[in-house]
Amino acid sequence: MKKFPFCHQHDAMQCGLTCLMMICRYYGSFYDYDELEELCVATRNGVSMLDISEAATKIGYHTVCGRIPAANLKSMPLPCILHWKQNHFVVLYRIHRGKYYIADPAKGLLKYKEEEFRKCWVSTETNGEEKGIVMFIKPRVGYQSMGYTKEKNRKRTLQFLFGYIKPYRKYFGQIILGLLLGSLLQLILPFLTQAIVDVGIKQRDIGFIWLILLGQLMLTVSRTAVDFIRRWLLLHISMRVNLALISDFFIKLLSLPMTFFDTKQLGDIMQRMNDHGRVERFLTGNVLNVMFSVLTFLVFGGVLYFYSGVIFIIFIAGSVLYALWIASFLRRRKVLDYELFELQAENNSKTYEFINSMQEIKLQNCEQRRRWEWEDVQASVFEVQMKSMKLQQSQEAGSIFLNEVKNMVITVVAATAVINGDMTLGMMLAVQYIIGQLSRPVELIMDFVYSFQDVRISLERINDVHGRFPEDNRHFVFLHVEDPDLGIRFSEVNFKYDKNIKEKVLDNISLHIPKGKVTAIVGASGSGKTTLLKLLLGYYEVEEGRVMVGSMEVCELDKRWWRRQCGVVMQDGVIFSESIARNIAVDDGDIDTERMIKAAEIACIKDTVMSLPMKFDTKIGRDGMGLSQGQKQRILIARAVYKNPEYIILDEATNSLDANNERAIVDNLARFYEGRTVVVVAHRLSTVKNADQIIVMDKGRIVEQGTHESLTARHGAYYNLVRNQLEMGN
Repeated sequence: MKKFPFCHQHDAMQCGLTCLMMICRYYGSFYDYDELEELCVATRNGVSMLDISEAATKIGYHTVCGRIPAANLKSMPLPCILHWKQNHFVVLYRIHRGKYYIADPAKGLLKYKEEEFRKCWVSTETNGEEKGIVMFIKPRVGYQSMGYTKEKNRKRTLQFLFGYIKPYRKYFGQIILGLLLGSLLQLILPFLTQAIVDVGIKQRDIGFIWLILLGQLMLTVSRTAVDFIRRWLLLHISMRVNLALISDFFIKLLSLPMTFFDTKQLGDIMQRMNDHGRVERFLTGNVLNVMFSVLTFLVFGGVLYFYSGVIFIIFIAGSVLYALWIASFLRRRKVLDYELFELQAENNSKTYEFINSMQEIKLQNCEQRRRWEWEDVQASVFEVQMKSMKLQQSQEAGSIFLNEVKNMVITVVAATAVINGDMTLGMMLAVQYIIGQLSRPVELIMDFVYSFQDVRISLERINDVHGRFPEDNRHFVFLHVEDPDLGIRFSEVNFKYDKNIKEKVLDNISLHIPKGKVTAIVGASGSGKTTLLKLLLGYYEVEEGRVMVGSMEVCELDKRWWRRQCGVVMQDGVIFSESIARNIAVDDGDIDTERMIKAAEIACIKDTVMSLPMKFDTKIGRDGMGLSQGQKQRILIARAVYKNPEYIILDEATNSLDANNERAIVDNLARFYEGRTVVVVAHRLSTVKNADQIIVMDKGRIVEQGTHESLTARHGAYYNLVRNQLEMGN
């Protein structure tokens, strides 16, 4: 049976996608994540069995899904995808002698006994028969495997990483010279030890012994000074390299499309940042350590061979056995590393959510349940860490045993040589010193093997971010709008977040938003209003149709430039943990004080700010802590006004304001709107009644369009909203 092609998922949302990728590779189709994600879009809840089936069908596979008895699996075609533990997908690729061979994208290639397998897979029991959910996948007749081009393989390689240390070649040259000097200084020590015994002690010359000891002291001081300088240089380099790695990671994150952050949990991104620490330590520490170790090994190995070829061969044989023992643990370490990554990512997310929601937890009296949920994750992390510790202890126990046996054999051989007169006592002590000096480099070389494995795993996960296309990945993007007098147009736009569901979020939307006019969009919750604004802002690309600004599509515009032209207040707008001034003037430039105060006046927040001791320099807590919802919303409105934009987009921007503040802000904004294109999503009558046109949406469709007076007169959908939601009455 050919080896099953295993792939690791990059985060918890990609298990279904990764299972499909493994089966494609089993049949000779080498798709990468980007290609499959275009066919099977993961949401924050991952993908469904239906999503996987639809994607597999599109690339030439026939699928059958169902719930079957566990006993029937043995006669079914493999590989197949299983729904695992009710929240995960794995591939079952072999059943042999009562063992079930599983490719778990989170953990690796695993074997389960039948009882363990049933516990993880079985989801229901009917008439005493245990059943689980499975998807069988087979290539259709005439199916041809797809090629895999090098251009698509955008892996972050070690060659790429070494680019980060290239600017510090001069420092590394100095470090390598220091390592070489340290090795030469160490090389002298065994000869001095031999001289003390064979000359000083044998001839009873205490003066000679003091001279040798003084020489050893000078060598030790010199080695310490060289090591001190080397460590300072390494600290300098490692800090700069780590900063460059993390900075490039954030630059890449900022260039990614909005959809990327819809499916990523905070813990996943935080764990990838921790992976950069591994990479930095590998580049600035492990690589140099292994260079020093190899150099030390060659120098002292040569000296050991000079003293005794037999002892040299014994040492090499023992070191090879030690290396083979270490290598036998690599696969299990890799499996545990992936498992621990997933659990720590979940732990980070749970911990952040737990701390961030503490007040709400206490308010809703769910402390015990939430604490138990958090403790369950901690228990899972602890269990994997215990497995890792047991594995490490087994490895260390075997290593110690092999090294001690090797040292004992060398001691016996050296002592025999002294007894037989083939070696002096001083030479024996020198050999023992050399063996001690050689043991540490061998350990460092083995540690480098582990570090190399770790950094390869980390690079796979980091590549999930670096390997993605940026938001503006077209060859040409425009920094201007042609024919802006045409306004904004939606032309037969269809959109849904999950491509495999039937119901559309936006269904055949055709709409004209005139330049310099105010357009209000109203409708019940879930009617597609916010989605419409997000398409206009370039959060997502439309499935069908076009979104035009002037005579240009939004997808043709540079997204950063386009959003710079828009003053936006979204429902989930963020207040940053910095001064009120910087929360209003959030752009990259210096604060324009006059413009900031004017924006605060329009948003009716100036008087509140000026009553504070630090006024606009007052620092706001995390997520606007210490501010009321209305105050937060007014700061967000001031932020949009401060940009002095051509386009203003407001999504329920006044829903937390009291009647007096809302009336004042609406009046101020009405004057500010003059000559600007405005799109407002709102429920309140005071916000929408003076709009030049009102769009009424229901279940993703436009059902009415007109002014407040004309729509009210129709007694249709808008009239009902006005009566029921805007409290107009009969």
